[in-house]
Amino acid sequence: MATSILYSRVSAGLRGSGSRAALGTAASKVLGGSSGLLNSPGFQVQQQQQQRHLSLHEYLSMGLLKEAGISVPHGLVAKTPEEAYKIAKEIGSKDLVVKAQVLAGGRGKGTFEGGLKGGVKIVFSPEEAKDISSKMIGKKLFTKQTGEKGRICNQVFICELRYPRREYYFAITMERSFQGPVLIGSSQGGVNIEDVAAENPDS
Repeated sequence: MATSILYSRVSAGLRGSGSRAALGTAASKVLGGSSGLLNSPGFQVQQQQQQRHLSLHEYLSMGLLKEAGISVPHGLVAKTPEEAYKIAKEIGSKDLVVKAQVLAGGRGKGTFEGGLKGGVKIVFSPEEAKDISSKMIGKKLFTKQTGEKGRICNQVFICELRYPRREYYFAITMERSFQGPVLIGSSQGGVNIEDVAAENPDS
């Protein structure tokens, strides 16, 4: 375990596969074997839990996509209902979306403490944006992923509403077998993705 941890940490910085292979052989000799480091008296191996730091709020993800030259709906994040009102006026569109910024899936079908249904709401004026934001900001949102504890919504993303002719859903995930990214695409998805997976897994 320690060999693989050390090897993966050091080899992450090496680009050539030949360099990695050589490093792996050397690491095995140093750490393993009868006189290796792991067999030294008093040496204890501590297993470390893998940590991931990939959770991003939607508005941050939108910003990264925009920086990469990908077209995204214009929007800004608000921490108060008053900010939501100002942003909605600044955007200048009457068709807007107010999106709770909570690190959990299923926001659209979630419920806020206080009774508001849904963490993604379509509104048609800055006044509506302010009103809906006041029912989200500072309140807990409960979804399938948050469980009974819920998660506090500290900010909302106000953006223009787009009316697409066609929708496609894409996801990038990491494949452990070759330590690389895999792109998944489908014409079906969204808030009912669990139903799609159960009823039509081939899609």
